[in-house]
Formats: sequence, C-alpha cells, structure tokens
Amino acid sequence: MSFAPLQNDTFLRACLRQSTDHTPVWLMRQAGRYLPEYCATRAKAGSFMGLATNVDYATEVTLQPLERYALDAAILFSDILTVPDAMGLGLSFAQGEGPKFARNIRTEADVATLAVPDMNQLRYVFDAVTSIRKALNGRVPLIGFSGSPWTLACYMVEGGGSDDYRAVKSLMYSRPDLMHRILAINADSVAAYLNAQIDAGAQAVMVFDSWGGVLADGKFQEFSLAYTKRVLAQLKRTDATGAVVPRIVFTKGGGLWLADMKGLDCEALGLDWTVNLGAARALVGDSKALQGNIDPNVLFAPPEAIEREVAAVLESFGTPHQGAGTGPTHIFNLGHGISQFTPPEHVKVLVDAVHAHSKRLRVQS
Repeated sequence: MSFAPLQNDTFLRACLRQSTDHTPVWLMRQAGRYLPEYCATRAKAGSFMGLATNVDYATEVTLQPLERYALDAAILFSDILTVPDAMGLGLSFAQGEGPKFARNIRTEADVATLAVPDMNQLRYVFDAVTSIRKALNGRVPLIGFSGSPWTLACYMVEGGGSDDYRAVKSLMYSRPDLMHRILAINADSVAAYLNAQIDAGAQAVMVFDSWGGVLADGKFQEFSLAYTKRVLAQLKRTDATGAVVPRIVFTKGGGLWLADMKGLDCEALGLDWTVNLGAARALVGDSKALQGNIDPNVLFAPPEAIEREVAAVLESFGTPHQGAGTGPTHIFNLGHGISQFTPPEHVKVLVDAVHAHSKRLRVQS
C-alpha cells in the first residue's frame, strides 16, 4: 500500500517531542453526534453499528470534522468495544442508550470461553483505516485506537455501562485469578488489533483507559496499568515504511498515578481536566509528550470565554520545546470526549484559538 505524502505532520512531531510552529489540536469524539452531518449519515446507516461496520460511512464521518475545522489529526471512527464484540459477546447500541452485550463474562465457565479473536472478524475496521488514510490524501495523520484491557473488561463483566462497577469490582476482589485471565486475553487482543490498524495505515495509536480512574490505588497498578504495559510491549514501533508510530495512553481520572505512568513505554500521555499541565510537565519531565486537557463543558460557554480558557490551558503547560532535538511538547485536546450537545461553531472557536494563541506563545518566548 502506498499513501500520499503527509502535508501536516505537526501532531506526529509533537508526539515525538519535536518542535512545531503551533500546538497541534484534535478532539476526542471529534466525529460524532454534535455534528448535524454526522447525524444525517447515521440516519442513512440505520444504526451505530451500521455506521461503524460500513467502510464508506466510517470514512465519511471520520472526514466530516476536517471539512469544518483546521484540526491537526483525524481519528478512526469506530468504537472501543469492537474487540469484545469479535469475541462473540454480541454488541448492540439502542438509540439514545449506551452499548449493551448480549452476554457478559462473570463466571469461570464464561472466562473459559474467551480467546484472542480472529482479526479477520474485525476486517471492517482495518478496511476503514485504509479507506480513511487514502481519503485524507496526506492532509493530516490518522490515529487508530482501542479501549484498554481494563476498560474492555468493565463492559464485558457489567454487560454494558455502569454507575458503580459493582459486578466487575466484585469479580476483581473475589476472584482476582479470573480477572487476571480476562485482562491477559484482552491485552493480547488489543495489541493484535492495534498492530493490524498500523498495518492498515494508522500513523499513531491510542489506548483509551476510560475507566482506570474508578480503581483504588494499588488496584489501578495491578489490574489496569500492568495490562496497558502488556499491550505496549507488543506494539509495532514503526509502520511498513519505517515511520515511527507514536503510542498515546489516556487514563480518565488517572492524574493521581502520573508518577507510575511516566515510565510507560509510550510517546504521549493523555490527561483529563483535573490535572494541572504545568505540574504534570514537571513530574513527567522530558520523557513524554502530554495531551489534553480542557474541560469539554468549556465549549458551552460564549466564544470569548472559550478563547480565555484555551489560553489558560496553553499557558499552564508553558512554551513547548523549540529548536533542534527533543523536549517537552503539548498536544491540545479535551479532557474527555466532546458532548453531543456542543454547538459546532464553538468548536471552530476553540481550534482557531489554539493555533493563534500557541503561535503567540512561541513568539513571546
């Protein structure tokens, strides 16, 4: 496979802690329900899974936000739960509701049925990656992703989303041996899945540990971080052309454990809005790029407030590395996914403010 040369490599350079002329910005869930054109495409597809499993539709919605905004990266349109779906758990999405599995994993017999799925069952994802990469035509890099082993396990045991994580935590405390078996299978599955995305054309990959922050101290390290490490250890470092494929890890609610995460074998750490970027930069040092971390609800404020909060986030990180070599760098993002109720015009205010203010910061330094 050959793809068009990359015209805007700002995001990849920042991931690799190289200097850039502005702070790159992309948004978690940037292709999604806040865009009327997304809703129109989803209506044509008939369901969320109809959208995600159709290569043409997945390509279309991935590119939609790039037509509106000067974003520095695209992210594959898919779902974090495709891997357990391929394990035979039967994923579905009811309109207006979260994901549900037809069966859950709670007993020794349930766990015995689990195995790393045949990646051919996820061919629709890899075909979408290649299609999107071609459609981008070198405009910006494409990010692939997966849920973390722990986050996938939460959904697999609960059977869907949860307010209290009672089922998964009960299993973890009562049968840690079973939980470790689930997590080991998940980690090996996620690694194979992300490697296949890299082979298909993903230029960076991200592990979403969306529910790592619900764990107690000590349990996070044992049941989440250890298995994220297992994924990272298996990931390809370069693509077929020899280009480095940066790896990003985002743990919502993980700010307490930055000291533990700074040693991860990845290029960038994502942070939610509870973390001060300057303090994170001081703690992590020169070992990682940092990604984040404005509160998504800032996007409901008037434009002048959005611009003010963007400036505050950029200034909390400080001036990124400039010049030759490598040093501390920042990728601007939300501290979690964009809300479906976000006014689309406010997103443009944010993206443009990131570019303008980050350029001013570099000139002033």
